[in-house]
Amino acid sequence: MPQRPIMDAGPGVNFFALHKERLLFGTLGALAIPETVENEIRRKSRQDRRFEAAERVLAKVPEHLLEVLSDDEEENLSRVVSRMANMPMKQRLRSGKDLGETMVVAHGVVAAESGDRALVLIDDGAGRDMAAAEQRRLVRLRAKGMDVGSLLLLSTVNVLEKAGGTEHIPDRGAMRDLYAKLRGLDDGLLPWEATRLGSLECWKT
Repeated sequence: MPQRPIMDAGPGVNFFALHKERLLFGTLGALAIPETVENEIRRKSRQDRRFEAAERVLAKVPEHLLEVLSDDEEENLSRVVSRMANMPMKQRLRSGKDLGETMVVAHGVVAAESGDRALVLIDDGAGRDMAAAEQRRLVRLRAKGMDVGSLLLLSTVNVLEKAGGTEHIPDRGAMRDLYAKLRGLDDGLLPWEATRLGSLECWKT
């Protein structure tokens, strides 16, 4: 079975809050989220009215489309989290800062170290830096002859690029409108002008 992309809370809560789950699953296929991320989506949905729809959507998505990964201290996961955080996993789980991103990357690394091609969907800057560091580590391990896979990093913009020209985002105007709504929920996303979303090849045909 192909490795499911592992999603962080930011993209999840944003797409779910806008009822764009069909776009998300139609573009990337079935996804996975760590338990920590599931809890973060629920918490954010309850704390901020802009995201209140996200928890309802989360509850309706069937397991064949969204798998929740256990964050229990399994040996391989514990080893990866402890190495990344430079502290025991039990201690890391008690600190909420960047915990969702840490668990997303850690689950991806466990899959990559077993030889899979793992994908992680993260927008948060610190989380992307964390994933990039693990990407470089895996490249070094492969260069030493170790039989490990790879870790690929996706963003919300990448998802939208893939969805451009499909039924989900049929034209440039629909893309601009959706991106404006997403940025209204997450000002960490790049400005429209800093993306390629307005100049995709599909708009030129």
